[in-house]
Amino acid sequence: MSRHLDYLYIVATIGFTVYGQLILKWRISQLGSLPVDFHGKLKFLILLLLDPGIFSGFAAAFLASLAWMAAMTKFELSHAYPFMSLNFVLVLLLSGWLLSEPLTLQRSLGVCLIIFGTVIAARG
Repeated sequence: MSRHLDYLYIVATIGFTVYGQLILKWRISQLGSLPVDFHGKLKFLILLLLDPGIFSGFAAAFLASLAWMAAMTKFELSHAYPFMSLNFVLVLLLSGWLLSEPLTLQRSLGVCLIIFGTVIAARG
C-alpha cells in the first residue's frame, strides 16, 4: 500500500502546478493588459507580484517543486515524468470550465492522445 501512497507526491505536484497556472491566468486577466511604456510595465509587474492570488500561484509552484523532489526519491524519472503531461489535460479542461476558454475539437483530440500516451508510458 505504501507504493500507492508514493504516488501522492506526483498527484500533489500536478495539483499545485495546475492551481498555479489557473490562478495566474485568472488574476492576470482581471488586472488587465501589460502597458506599452516601460514605466507602466514595471508598475504593472510590481502590482502583479504584490497580488495575493499571484503570490499564491508562486507559492503553489514552490510546493509543486518540493512535492516533485519527494517524488524523485520514490520513482525513476522515466516513470514519473510522463504523469506531468496530465498538467496539460487538467489545465485545458479546467481553463475551459473555470475561465471560459474555448475547448476545440483539435484540443480535445490532443488531450485524448496525451492521456493515451501517459497510460502507455506509465505501464512501460
